[in-house]
Amino acid sequence: MIETLKQTAKKVLDALQNEGAEQSETTVTYTVTHEFNVDGGAFSLFRTLFDKKLTMSGITAGKRGTVSQNRWDDATVAESAKACMDAANASMPDDAWQIAPLTKNEDFTLGEVRPDLDRLFMRCRELMDTIRDRFPKIIMEQMIVSHRERFEVKANSNGVLFSTHGGSYEAMLMYSAHEGEKASSFFGGGVITDNLDKPFIACGSIETDLENVEKQIETESVEGKFEGTMVLMPGCAGELIGGMLMNFAGEQGLLSGTSPWKEKLGEPVADERLTVSIAPLDERIVCGERYTDEGFPAKNYDIIRNGRLEAFALGLYASNKLGLARAENDSYNMIVAPGDKPLSEIIASIDRGILVGRFSGGQPASNGDFSGVAKNSFLIENGRIGSALAETMISGNLAEMLRRVRAISKETVAEGMTVLPYLAFDGITVSGK
Repeated sequence: MIETLKQTAKKVLDALQNEGAEQSETTVTYTVTHEFNVDGGAFSLFRTLFDKKLTMSGITAGKRGTVSQNRWDDATVAESAKACMDAANASMPDDAWQIAPLTKNEDFTLGEVRPDLDRLFMRCRELMDTIRDRFPKIIMEQMIVSHRERFEVKANSNGVLFSTHGGSYEAMLMYSAHEGEKASSFFGGGVITDNLDKPFIACGSIETDLENVEKQIETESVEGKFEGTMVLMPGCAGELIGGMLMNFAGEQGLLSGTSPWKEKLGEPVADERLTVSIAPLDERIVCGERYTDEGFPAKNYDIIRNGRLEAFALGLYASNKLGLARAENDSYNMIVAPGDKPLSEIIASIDRGILVGRFSGGQPASNGDFSGVAKNSFLIENGRIGSALAETMISGNLAEMLRRVRAISKETVAEGMTVLPYLAFDGITVSGK
């Protein structure tokens, strides 16, 4: 299949050149997914999905066009190349549009490319049985357990030619807890792995999440408002920090000039204990990116190291436009370095605060102000985790929050895409009734 995709990529580049492209690039992907579905606690479906994707871009006189398709027959390629260059010719010129230079072409094989469907079904049934026996209050609304085999080729007119043949397993769960007429809110989570050596219950935070959701059947409300410590569970920490990095270190905030970090490169922006890396090559990341969408070899890099802003998350266009360094990869494989305290010790040090498993709110403001609802959360009082909370408002400022790190846990959770600890921050406003 990889050879077929390479031939398709060449056909695309030739078609773009024939339509007048001075520079061109393409990505051709073919994916096969085998999927078991569980609905309402029972197996409901097994299916195999096939997906094709073709993207192409052409540049002429500094003008760029892009087209995506789900077919790559000769007629579709020719029509798409013409449409791509028509779009380019109709756009405004910008010399910042460039393509990656040729470095070293490679072919990658990652993960478990051939599925063991019998063992996958066994692990799926095992997970259902474990949840039924150990977490009887949980009702599994939906579970999707799958294997994805992915073939991809990235090529451009400078001679860049990368390919990946990868395979991974995934378990995604959506569930709630029930007791009589009472019920928790819905919770979703899952893991990605490149083998089936461990039961799914032992992967990522699945077991901890199930335990926490069962405790959410009975909830209490916070009285009034207080300023305290917020402890983020790893998944929630990843979402909040990921959103912050997108706003502060990403292309949109920097190109628009709204990022509060736009002049902070090399300066402290966080507590010195905080290091945030984007690391697709880390061994704990499943089938991590080996080359970027633009055709550069992928490398790990730190966005924040020991509290200092080390890099921005910029692609080639934004890098050229701003005169700043291009990011070493464009993945979302975030790794936050662990701290030196166990979670139990962090909790024991907190007089009053909140442990948050999920955050529901809009995008933070450009200055970092955020406000939203803490879900799947627990009150912390006098060094102990107390009652589960009804939906409670939390607010603060992300930029200031990073400077008010109280502690980072020794424990981390690796769910295949990220590796994250528990993070505690002081100075968060918690609002109840």
